[in-house]
Amino acid sequence: MCGRYTLSSSVEGIAKSFDIQDVPSLKPQYNIAPTQSVLAVLQNQDTNERVLQRFRWGLIPSWAKNVSMGAKLINARGETVAEKPSFRAAFKRRRCLVIADGFYEWQSLEGKKQPYYFQLQDKQPFAFAGLWEHWQPPEGEEIVSCTILTTNANELMQPIHDRMAVILQPEDYDLWLDVQVQDPEMLKPLLQPFPAEAMTAYAVSTVVNNARNNTSECIVPL
Repeated sequence: MCGRYTLSSSVEGIAKSFDIQDVPSLKPQYNIAPTQSVLAVLQNQDTNERVLQRFRWGLIPSWAKNVSMGAKLINARGETVAEKPSFRAAFKRRRCLVIADGFYEWQSLEGKKQPYYFQLQDKQPFAFAGLWEHWQPPEGEEIVSCTILTTNANELMQPIHDRMAVILQPEDYDLWLDVQVQDPEMLKPLLQPFPAEAMTAYAVSTVVNNARNNTSECIVPL
């Protein structure tokens, strides 16, 4: 699964990685947690340009009775996403690129959980495969929310956890964002483990365990 991640890259780095012209000033985030606001990329249907959008992390289906359901849907299994009622409509029509530059996973060792930090070898921003949805509460403003897809762990992740978030290849961004593509068979091949040799990982402090700790101390190697 994916339950915590980071986004501390420069505005210039994000703009270059995702071919976006206007990226607003961003504060570094070292401990992004479910229900928080997260940054993602959509494709403007009129201009075909990529645009940034903020979502609440934890997908709330349009038919949900209350917002609490989103906390249970922070991830969606890539193997079943096309069939699950909570995700199948979004998988066809509402896909996004959730921007990150690293993420955490915990390894169980002798009754304790040791956090590890994962990132790409080149330390550049990357995209989790995401889905988004809109939900209208009985009272108040509409909420747009998202989930991150998962797949089997690659060789680097396997000693830590058996699942990992789907990290898309840059050459697949256009296909993933294309709202005209609605055939699951065209999209499922993208939901593969990212190559282990292109990633790196190291143990970090348990400071990251508390979601209120949002400092660079979270990613300092032990």
